[in-house]
This record gives sequence, C-alpha cells and structure tokens, in this order.
Amino acid sequence: MLYLVGLGLGDAKDITVKGLEAVRRCRRVYLEAYTSVLTVGKEALEEFYGKELILADREMVEQEADSLLKEADICDVAFLVVGDPFGATTHSDLVLRAVKLGIPYKVIHNASIMNAVGCCGLQLYSFGETVSIVFWTDTWKPESFFDKIEKNRRSGMHTLCLLDIKVKEQSLENLMKGRKIYEPPRYMSVNQAAEQLLAIIQNRRLQGEKPETTENTICVGLARVGAPDEKIAAGTLQQMSSVELGGPLHSLIVTGTMHPLELEMLKLFSVDSSSFENNACQRTT
Repeated sequence: MLYLVGLGLGDAKDITVKGLEAVRRCRRVYLEAYTSVLTVGKEALEEFYGKELILADREMVEQEADSLLKEADICDVAFLVVGDPFGATTHSDLVLRAVKLGIPYKVIHNASIMNAVGCCGLQLYSFGETVSIVFWTDTWKPESFFDKIEKNRRSGMHTLCLLDIKVKEQSLENLMKGRKIYEPPRYMSVNQAAEQLLAIIQNRRLQGEKPETTENTICVGLARVGAPDEKIAAGTLQQMSSVELGGPLHSLIVTGTMHPLELEMLKLFSVDSSSFENNACQRTT
C-alpha cells in the first residue's frame, strides 16, 4: 500500500491521528522536500513519529518514482507531504503511476495554505484562480501570472499568490557541466513578490494599459500560517513591498471586491488603517 499523508502547515503535531497511525505502521517513510517546508526540521518529525524519514527531493520523485513504487508493491510505504497531498500536481502523477502498476493507495488529507488563507478574514468562496509567482532573473521575467490576477480582479475575485521556493537548485553553469553542486535554498518573501508586481504594473502602463491592480490595491501578506509565530499584514500593494514578516514561508493575496465584513477583518491586520478608508471596493450580500 502507498499512503500519501498530509502533514498540515505548522510542526510535527499537525499530522492527523489517522496519518500518524499510517506512518507508524509503514516500513518506509519518505518526506517530500521541495514543494513546501514545515517550521521544524526532519529530526523533529522523526522524533515525534518514531520513524526514520527518507528525504525525497524533486529529482528523486520525478525521476526515481518507480523505485519508490516498487517498494510499495511489497510493503507499506508512506509519502509525507507538507500541507495536503494534492497541493502539488507531482503527487497526482505518483497516484497515476501507482494505479498503472496495480499498487493500492490511500490519501490522508490535512490543512493546506489553499484553505488556511481564510485566517485573514477573506471568504474562501470569493477566491479566483490561484497563481504562482516565480523568482525573476536578469534574463527571465515572466508576467503571465499577472494576467490571471487581472482576470480575477475584473470578476471581483481575490487571488492567492503562492511564492517561489528554490530548494536543491543548480546554477546554469553547474547544470551545463553536469556538476551536482546546488545553490543555497531561497524562499520568496512578500516584499519580493510585491516588488515584481509593482514592476509589472509600471511595464503595463508604459505599454498604454490601465491595469486593474495598482499600487493602492489592498493586499494581504501572510507568513508561516499555522505556526505559533504566524504573521498577517494587510495594506496596499506598495506597503507590502516594505512590510517585514520574517522567515518563510510567505504567501500574498491580491484582493478583489470586498464584503464589509472582509474589510473589517482585514483592519485587524492593517499596516496603516488609513489604507482602508478610501477603499470603495465593497459589496453587499
């Protein structure tokens, strides 16, 4: 049996009772280590679960999945995922491979950032398509995610922006030379995401466009959701470029049309309450 077990968002104790029971009866336990991270390390998980964990990086899961599945054909194997198992498409691929090989699987769900964002007071059914904001480089500055934010804004919907994680990434030079040398981990902050959005807004204006999203659009920055030191800050996009939320993981929400109750909730986390005074984007039920 292959178990896909969600670990939740915070620390070792966020696993469900059902998930913990599955982990403890499995002979092999893999920890997926590239789509997200917990606020505690591998050792803390091993101590609480009473099991040795095998770190599964992107290369292993995407290129060596068959060996993992062969193990699941002869014994119980757990694949641990931060958040919920289906928070990343890679894990759907693992299920499809298992089915093709005739290996039974069981999914044990948990909280993920996709539903935990409700902690800021924005209503989940008012969110549109989720987007990912990637780190720009000197030669690669994609803007396609901004078009999705604009589409959501035109429909009055909020946009959850998942921010880039770079774990076990190789430089172009090392990749080309086949050297297994990896760059230090990097996690995009709310500040960096806001700066890229502001740059796109300026680019669009130079092209003669009038973006729906502006420097004064109300946004919400979230850090370490589910952890004891969780931080939430609400303010304009311009303010998000300088707000300090500490260590990873960060997420950013670009708001759409807001219900008065949503506005009241966001004021609890406001960087500057005056940011909300002129916000005309309210709707009534």
